[in-house]
Amino acid sequence: MSQVYLEYCFFVKPLSLGNEILMAELGYVGFESFVENHMGLKAYIQKKDWNENILNGIQVLDSNEFEITYSSNEIEQVNWNEAWEKNFHPIEVDQKCIVRAPFHPQVNVDYEIVIEPKMSFGTGHHETTYMMLQHILETDFSEKTVLDMGCGTAVLAILAEFRGASKIDAIDIDSWCYKNSLENIERNNCKNIQTFLGDVSLLKNKKYQIIIANINRNILLKDMAFYSSCLEKGGRLFLSGFYSEDLDLITATCTKLNLTFVDKKERNNWVSAIFTK
Repeated sequence: MSQVYLEYCFFVKPLSLGNEILMAELGYVGFESFVENHMGLKAYIQKKDWNENILNGIQVLDSNEFEITYSSNEIEQVNWNEAWEKNFHPIEVDQKCIVRAPFHPQVNVDYEIVIEPKMSFGTGHHETTYMMLQHILETDFSEKTVLDMGCGTAVLAILAEFRGASKIDAIDIDSWCYKNSLENIERNNCKNIQTFLGDVSLLKNKKYQIIIANINRNILLKDMAFYSSCLEKGGRLFLSGFYSEDLDLITATCTKLNLTFVDKKERNNWVSAIFTK
C-alpha cells in the first residue's frame, strides 16, 4: 500500500535565501523532501506525521524580510530519488572537501564525501551544514571521541572520521535518517562510526571530547544540559541550526552550564558556534 503525502507549494520572495531558510525549518518539523523551482519550492510530509498546526513554528513565514505564500494538497507516493537527483549539485567547502552524490564525477580534493540524501537533511547545501563542515576542517580530530547529534545524512560524522576521529556516535531521532546514515557510512567506507536511533536519553554515562549538534534553537536549548554533562573537560561543543539573533540566548544557556564561547561563523544570518568546557 502506497503512503499518502501532503504536498505544500511555497511561493517565495526573495527566492534563494528564503528557500534555504524555509527548507531548514520545514525539515525540523517533519517535512521529508524538497524540490526547488523558479517560484519557490515544493515540500512533502507523510500524512500520518502531519497536523493542522505543523506550520505554526516556522519562523520565516512570519518574517518581514520575506514574502511567502503557499497552498497544499494530498498526493500519492513521490519518486524521491528522481526529484532530488534533479536538484542535488556537488558542494565544495574551502577547496578541501566536496560533498557529492554517487552519480557525480569524482573530484580531486583532500576529503570527498559521497552522500545519497534521499529524504534526510544534511548535504552541505544549507548554511548550517556548510559551516559545521568548515569547523571540522579547521579542528584537530585526531584520535578524538565524537558525538554527532541529529546526524541526518551522517555527513558530519563521516568528515570527522576522515579527519582522524577514533570513535564516533551518530544519533538521530528519525528512522529514515538513521537508515540513510547507515547507507552513507558504508558508502564512504567508514569504520569508526556507530549509528543509533533515538534522542538524548541514549547519552547516559557517555563521554565525548567533541560534540556536534546541528539541530535547531529550541532543541539545542532543551538538550544543552545533556551535551554539557557528556562533554569532557577541555572538550569542544559545535552548535548550529539557529539565527544570529539567537546567539545571545544560546551563549547565556551555555555559560550557565560552564561552557565558554570560543568562536563563531555566520552565513546568511545563520550561525555556527564553538564552546569549550
